Amino acid sequence: MPRGDAEAVSTPFDLPDVEWTPVSDRLVLARRLVTAVGAVVGLAVVVAGAVLLWSPWWLVGGAALLALEGWQWWLAGRQVRAIGYAEREDDLLVRRGILFRSLVVVPYGRMQYVDVSAGPLERWLGIATVQLHTASASSDATIPGLRPEEASRLRDRLSRRGEARLAGL
Repeated sequence: MPRGDAEAVSTPFDLPDVEWTPVSDRLVLARRLVTAVGAVVGLAVVVAGAVLLWSPWWLVGGAALLALEGWQWWLAGRQVRAIGYAEREDDLLVRRGILFRSLVVVPYGRMQYVDVSAGPLERWLGIATVQLHTASASSDATIPGLRPEEASRLRDRLSRRGEARLAGL
């Protein structure tokens, strides 16, 4: 479908006047470290299998494993760059995805509570995850890879806005 300069084709993911806040690049490192651990374990199995039960198929399996791990390494950066959030007056927007894109809109009045979590790897890298819990069990409003101070600020701000909207103020 041709379009002119004055006419813009929008998708459900292109929102006018929305300034997206990206997550920390440390999330890329976290995902790549997990990928590297998986590669090391997989290669250890391949090497042990090749030593104990020699077959050229072990080399093919090792090469395929390395190719898959390399692709996951590259993909981690792209996936993290696609994650972002935006605070608007009445709701929070969370986007993610490259091939399968997702945009979650959470009205502040629907929030029940805000959860901040960080596992050992996340704490070591200085990042945390904010998860919004709403009345809907199927909402996936999770923002991974935030600096702890940003996660705390967002938790407090969203909680205040949620309470204000719930109270009808």
